[in-house]
Amino acid sequence: MDPAADSLLDHLLAAIGVDGDRPEVSLPPGGTLPSAFAVSDLAQASVGTAGAALSEFIGRTTGTAPSVGVDRDLASAWFALSIRPDGWDLPPVWDAVAGDYSGSDGWIKLHTNAPHHRAAALDVLGVPGERGAVAAEVARWRVDELEAMVVGAGGAAAAMRSVDAWDHHPQGRSTAAESLVHLERTSTAGSVAAAIGSGDRPLAGLRVLDLTRVLAGPVATRLLAGWGADVLRLDPPGWDEPNVVPEVTLGKRCARLDLTSATAHEQFLGLLADADVLVHGYRPGALDGLGLGADVREATRPGLVDVCLDAYGWTGPWAGRRGFDSLVQMSSGIARAGMDAAGSDRPVPLPVQALDHATGYLLAACALTGLALRYDDGRGSRWRTSLAAMARLLVDRGVGASIDGDGIHPSGPAPDAPVEHTAWGDARRIPPPVVVDGAPLRWDRPAGPLGSSAPAWAGS
Repeated sequence: MDPAADSLLDHLLAAIGVDGDRPEVSLPPGGTLPSAFAVSDLAQASVGTAGAALSEFIGRTTGTAPSVGVDRDLASAWFALSIRPDGWDLPPVWDAVAGDYSGSDGWIKLHTNAPHHRAAALDVLGVPGERGAVAAEVARWRVDELEAMVVGAGGAAAAMRSVDAWDHHPQGRSTAAESLVHLERTSTAGSVAAAIGSGDRPLAGLRVLDLTRVLAGPVATRLLAGWGADVLRLDPPGWDEPNVVPEVTLGKRCARLDLTSATAHEQFLGLLADADVLVHGYRPGALDGLGLGADVREATRPGLVDVCLDAYGWTGPWAGRRGFDSLVQMSSGIARAGMDAAGSDRPVPLPVQALDHATGYLLAACALTGLALRYDDGRGSRWRTSLAAMARLLVDRGVGASIDGDGIHPSGPAPDAPVEHTAWGDARRIPPPVVVDGAPLRWDRPAGPLGSSAPAWAGS
């Protein structure tokens, strides 16, 4: 058992209310990703948390909680990329403008993968979408001022701060005061919930509505689909995230609904009424603005397991701020600490989007624990966490991991994996990182494009 990963596992399980007599989880030693932070420990522990939560749920429904094992190297690799295209290439991860830029007094990251975020940044800078022109203009700005201007224009950006600066920042203080996971019990289901689980598919019959984007939420629902859940992802018309869709739509049906439309609004409520779990990543208040606040969701589906995340936390001046893993790394001191540890002259982020992935597995664990609680008393639950809270957990473990790593290669091949016939061409997936005895992870649908299915439950 890896002691550092086991300590993190205890912390994560306690955050979702699973402590004391927890399921048996094996975390054997393995390699370490190159980072100043304990990224591989976090990968193994967060995957183990989801596995333990499934074991708890199975134990509730069958009387026996199966054992769980997490391969450290595979967990680290799934934090990078699980799909291996055969004869075709994934789109670039980043837009040509996105990245780190040196300002007059420090560094700033511009996140421009979404067209409207790119437009906002370029409008503020007053330059065309050419990297050299952007760099020249950013060099004239104080990074805090540019961050505020881009965010105020509807874009996404983050100035690089040290851990100490974040600790003293109003949002950093607010995040530090929040729990990693917040749980609220809600109403009792109006009728007996349908039976969930069949044979080695413990989540067969479970209906999951997925209102999430890059990247944590889709990781959570991909895992639930792998254990048999019917996952229906809903995106607005025109939205796409081509660089991650082949990675995260595995096992799901993906449809489109314009929730600003009265007709689609009613259609969504019909889908929600038949759902067991809702996973969403809208900023605080956004669903309320669409007429889908917590009271509406609860009234529509009593007993719902409602799981959500945001970027910067649920209190404080940045609670409603747009954010992504890479931006939270800049804000929270992770990129600065990595730069110092590496002796670099520019930001050094984590080697993978670890905040997203770890939060995704934590969200899946919340959903599974919510189902176990509902099995006990029929009551639903609301869960929430944030990328910033996960960053706080990682930073609090301290700097001191191996900046050079020791042999994990997340982009390596998967020659023995079965062929997955995706919409873009054949591919392979690396083996699953977690083994729950008697409940193997497998996906019944290959990855597919957004909007490729009807907005309806399977069999409807």
